[in-house]
Amino acid sequence: MKLRVPAAVIPALLILLLPAHLLGLESLPGIQQRMLAIFVMAVSFWILEPIPIFATSILLIFRGGPEAESLIAYTRILQTFASPIIMLFLGGFFLAIAATKYRLDINLARVLLKPFGNNPRWIMLGLMFITGTFSMFMSNTATTALMLAILSPVLRGMRDGDPGRIAFVLSIPIAANIGGVGTPIGTPPNAVAMKYLVGSDAITFAEWMSFGIPLSVVIMMVAWMLLLVIFPPQEKEMELAIKGEFQTSWQAWIVYVIFASTILLWLTGKLHGLNSYVVALLPVAVFLAFRIITKEDLKLLSWDVLWLISGGIALGLGLEETGLSKTLVEVLPFSEWPALTVLVGSAVIALLMSTFISNTATANLLLPLMAALGSSQPALQQLGGTKAIVLINTFACSMAMALPVSTPPNALAFASGMLKGPELMKAGALVSILGLLVSFVAVWLMRLVGFV
Repeated sequence: MKLRVPAAVIPALLILLLPAHLLGLESLPGIQQRMLAIFVMAVSFWILEPIPIFATSILLIFRGGPEAESLIAYTRILQTFASPIIMLFLGGFFLAIAATKYRLDINLARVLLKPFGNNPRWIMLGLMFITGTFSMFMSNTATTALMLAILSPVLRGMRDGDPGRIAFVLSIPIAANIGGVGTPIGTPPNAVAMKYLVGSDAITFAEWMSFGIPLSVVIMMVAWMLLLVIFPPQEKEMELAIKGEFQTSWQAWIVYVIFASTILLWLTGKLHGLNSYVVALLPVAVFLAFRIITKEDLKLLSWDVLWLISGGIALGLGLEETGLSKTLVEVLPFSEWPALTVLVGSAVIALLMSTFISNTATANLLLPLMAALGSSQPALQQLGGTKAIVLINTFACSMAMALPVSTPPNALAFASGMLKGPELMKAGALVSILGLLVSFVAVWLMRLVGFV
């Protein structure tokens, strides 16, 4: 901690104090230089974590100086903490808490696993699809915690030393990471991306699912086959014993109805005209009104995630309104690179950054720059412009899963004691690479059909 604080602060102080020409930026306005210092501070703090990463987001509200206030009013900065994107995630968190409280998640898993029989290979595929489906609407972290708990009775049907046990444990965090790609609320990078997909590039909830779910399914199938090759189960059959039954109280029925209604309204936005942000407040209002979610339950909300996203939106606002994002794009030699190189290079950078730091932090740092790049480089327009480069970088952020620190699902699985570091790294790195390749193919197909 003592060493991390100076290491995190010094780069920002140097940028703030040094003349602009020494930074390689001949005509950098003072407001942009201060914004650059804030940007570098955020990068340093998110990488080194001298303080919690969500606490860094709170620091981003401090712009300082009357000149900064004239361009970014404090009211606009504070509004990011009540952004429509935040409301979207808040609704998702309410659904997740209610589903867990009334055991909807476990009972759905019990029912959904039945069709997959007794073959360990098909049971693992079933677990992956259920995990992926849950993570589209629930926190990836909460989904992983739930499915790891469900995994315990499943593994009782396998002998100690069976490599398939490792495959089963790995399948949960991998599926949770991949499943999050399926919906705008599946993972924080998606929510960050929605902030920059506006105007002619705007994507509705249903439109995101139209490409997000197929992409998730394909990558999940690739990951499933890869796990079977690396850690093949020796058992031919195994017996499942997940106990439970659907609750029938009036509170439980409200949860069932609101859960289904919210998802249905998200999928049919073009029919009823309500946007996904307004729909997300339905479970919030109903669950609070009927005391499905109590004040004690509110303590379970992932406030750190909401603050992290809010800080990212505030950072993006600062980059945009000071003009710094445009300046940085103009300084970087992207114009000298072929458009395809820019697209691939940025995605690889996003993947590598997300491997070592939070994928949300990576999205917060890169997507504002990528959005500015997509709108300013004519060559990129032929490959899909802003929509293509923002989407491929967003997908890349979710594909990083080689290390325990890469994502919370990885950390949970590693903390279970059922995995070793090399096992996670081997499978996670291969899935990351293959997932990124599939993502490129998906964006290319979307370009062919005119979606981007």
